[in-house]
Amino acid sequence: MTSSEFSTESKIKLDQFLKWLGVVQTGGEAKLLIQAGEVQVNGTIETRRGRKLVKGDRVVVMGETYTVQQ
Repeated sequence: MTSSEFSTESKIKLDQFLKWLGVVQTGGEAKLLIQAGEVQVNGTIETRRGRKLVKGDRVVVMGETYTVQQ
């Protein structure tokens, strides 16, 4: 498992964050990944693609951990 920090200029939705990271190419791919329970936010499986991420949130997807920094 790897851990990385990423900065955003404002709050960002979970599906947009996954696209921004390059984990998925489209919003549809993000939707499927999130709805399948493959994404965790702060240690909890997140199934809402519109979940707004804030500074300090930790997102785990595909064995990688990302921390949101603003």
